[in-house]
Amino acid sequence: MFICMDRNNIQSVRRIFGGDRDGKISMLMDYTHRPGDVSDPWYTGDFETAYRDIYEGCEGLLSLKFSRQ
Repeated sequence: MFICMDRNNIQSVRRIFGGDRDGKISMLMDYTHRPGDVSDPWYTGDFETAYRDIYEGCEGLLSLKFSRQ
């Protein structure tokens, strides 16, 4: 699995790998109820929102991973 934080990361990873024929590339926020980009504190200065996004994304990813076992 290759988990990306935003659409720019997705495009870069797909370009490096020549696509995603195996469906292994996804966005972290796709594992939450709020799909989209992780808030980028570089532009917003809002580290709390970025932390919340990453935390929720990781929780969703881990709950999915362990529910399949």
